[in-house]
Amino acid sequence: MKYKVKDIKLADLGRKLIETEEPEMPGLMQTRTKYGPKKPLKGARIMGSLHMTVETAILIETLKELGADVRWASCNIFSTNDAAAAAIAKTGTPVFAWKGETVEEYWWCTKEAMTWPDGKGPDLIVDDGGDATLLIHKGLEAERRLAAVKESKVVKESKGIDSLKCPKDLKDFKDFKDIMGLGDLSAEETALYFTIFTTLKKSPHWFSEAAARVKGVSEETTTGVHRLYQLEAKGELLFPAVNVNDSVTKSKFDNIYGCRESLVDGIKRATDVMLAGKNAFVCGYGDVGKGCAESLRENHCRVRVSEVDPICALQACMAGFDVGTVEDALRWANLFVTTTGNVDIITAEHMAKMRDRTIVCNIGHFDDEIQVARLMSWPGVKRTNIKPQVDKFTFPDGHSIYLLAEGRLVNLGCATGHPGFVMSNSFTNQCLAQMKLWKERASAKPQVVRLPKELDEEVARLHLAACGAKLTKLTKRQADYIGVNVNGPFKPDYYRY
Repeated sequence: MKYKVKDIKLADLGRKLIETEEPEMPGLMQTRTKYGPKKPLKGARIMGSLHMTVETAILIETLKELGADVRWASCNIFSTNDAAAAAIAKTGTPVFAWKGETVEEYWWCTKEAMTWPDGKGPDLIVDDGGDATLLIHKGLEAERRLAAVKESKVVKESKGIDSLKCPKDLKDFKDFKDIMGLGDLSAEETALYFTIFTTLKKSPHWFSEAAARVKGVSEETTTGVHRLYQLEAKGELLFPAVNVNDSVTKSKFDNIYGCRESLVDGIKRATDVMLAGKNAFVCGYGDVGKGCAESLRENHCRVRVSEVDPICALQACMAGFDVGTVEDALRWANLFVTTTGNVDIITAEHMAKMRDRTIVCNIGHFDDEIQVARLMSWPGVKRTNIKPQVDKFTFPDGHSIYLLAEGRLVNLGCATGHPGFVMSNSFTNQCLAQMKLWKERASAKPQVVRLPKELDEEVARLHLAACGAKLTKLTKRQADYIGVNVNGPFKPDYYRY
């Protein structure tokens, strides 16, 4: 399949949006100018699993300008800009993304974007949240498990499996789950493993061949980076990885400055409420939480935050925010925002005790910060859809809450995500990371690394002219005095900006 988008007729609108946004992404445009003629990604098959927005369209076209062969899927069922997806698909780049995918469609799109016309996989991955990486790792795990079962001729009569000559002999998904010992799965996990099941049924060695081919992944988010470090610590990481998230020009700019603008944009587009005077509670005061709390205060909310980390909690106090727990805020707040990237931050029990008409949303990575599945199955609760990505849940006692984007990213589900200038910083890092991985593909080891400080500074430098900034130049004596090169890098790796 060449592509699957909502409506290819939206391509002309998407092209206008792309052309309008390009001047707001100076880092990417200058990357094309500086590196484009050299085609440093020539021959590289790059699969992207990252929000298919207008800004991402500009990233895709930059990767192509650098010589790459690109295929793309979104990393969130609600984040796709359908016009941007159509515009990219019309150029001949395969895109599998549309706003409002089901979770089953989401994993199908991910696998389609990962599979080239010859049936083989990618050389490099641009990942956001780690789902593309997860699919290959879990797929290979399943492939090996099935091979082990075949080798040992294990028979599980009690599970209804009579024989298993090879993976293709799997009769249905239930057999696969039993062999894998998966037990009860969430809807998301079921969709993931069903995709793995259907892939192996068609091509028993697809994941091992794909894993062997991949030369590296560059990861965009905190959650995805955590996954990579966990795999590395267990000795299970299959290929080299670049931690883009912790580049200063990503973490501080995307996570703080991006959320500072896009959180409120999403809430207001979804609800049309006046934020001034609201009691807002921000779960987490990391980089994302810092941007969100600052944004809500600038909109004249009364803001409190929660934290598990005493350092972040003290930072919040020094910034003038009260620090407390979700439980203590249930009868105070009328807006909750989760930012942690963790699970079960707001539970169904919490929502059952909130004030009437409380707004609940997430700008962390996944939909499991808020217990959405438990909310939907809560005894006696009534769900009323107000408009796409805005749902009212009424509890038996009569009080209601408003859940935005089904607990997924509110800024992308209910608006269009971070502004282009911020994403230009993040995506310039992605381009540099992809070039690094491709250049070092013959020697790099399966470990997680960060981009060198000088590349981080280069990304920042590429954006200064657009802000009208003029750098001061160190003299040789000044540089020697503080022990740096006249042209940088100017800070040691351990420096915290």
